[in-house]
Amino acid sequence: MTVTDITEISKKKSKVFLDTDLCFALYKSELRTYRIEKNAEISQECYDTLMNEVLLKRAKLRCMNLLKSRDYTEYQLRIKLRQGVYPEEIIDAAIAYVASYGYVNDFRYAQNYIEYAGNTKSRRQIENSLASKGVSKDTIEHAYEQCSEEDSVTAEEELIHRLLEKKHFDREHATYEECQKMIGFLYRRGFVPDKIYKAVGRCEE
Repeated sequence: MTVTDITEISKKKSKVFLDTDLCFALYKSELRTYRIEKNAEISQECYDTLMNEVLLKRAKLRCMNLLKSRDYTEYQLRIKLRQGVYPEEIIDAAIAYVASYGYVNDFRYAQNYIEYAGNTKSRRQIENSLASKGVSKDTIEHAYEQCSEEDSVTAEEELIHRLLEKKHFDREHATYEECQKMIGFLYRRGFVPDKIYKAVGRCEE
């Protein structure tokens, strides 16, 4: 295989392009060590060393260092590694490595997020947030099923009541227009209609 181009990423790192459409990042010292130059041939032995000993080791360490500070979903880790210009096969192997030790687990991440955000966000907001982090719909649903349904309902209803108090809403004396406005506000926050009507009451002109 042939090196088709080498572009600078920073003062210390460069991006290497191969004629196989593969690209990856190496330190400039590694370019010298492995004699990587534009238009030069790379032997299979050199390629295997770069993939299995240099890049895979680095990707594993990158994942471990990221996970030291907080939890990440698999999708979030993939994004981080892609930003580091790791090939997909290296990304797959690095994530499989940390997952084998239980360091990355989307189901656990979803459960923890539901418990953490349940007192400040509606279920729809939580589901949307988890989906944006790459957690599948089935995993989110399963995480909710594992959480105590009673606790989940109570937390969401308590959140609605706190929002009503913050807005100084009095359901006994609220006008039709005030009720409609509050219902719209809660609906936009992601609460389901049955919980909204339970807290606000059904508006009558």
